[in-house]
Amino acid sequence: MEKGTKVLLNIKVIPNASKPRICPLNNLSSPLAGEDKGEGAFKVYVKAPPVDGKANKELVEALAEHFKVKKNRVEIIRGATSRTKVVKIM
Repeated sequence: MEKGTKVLLNIKVIPNASKPRICPLNNLSSPLAGEDKGEGAFKVYVKAPPVDGKANKELVEALAEHFKVKKNRVEIIRGATSRTKVVKIM
């Protein structure tokens, strides 16, 4: 990912997964206003339980590794307590 680029992603998080992985989706409904398709949508499986922000922390780490950016460049901007999230990568 190029420096200065900002991307919004629609994420469906699956906690308590046996194996962490990231799967691109084309049919996830977008929580962004005015969008019908889930372009830039991913289903992310994390091992952590959805307790005390553990799954969110693992999600940020997984996305940072996947997109080859630092963790501080990945931000959950909507859905911090939901399984469906909007994440900004800078």
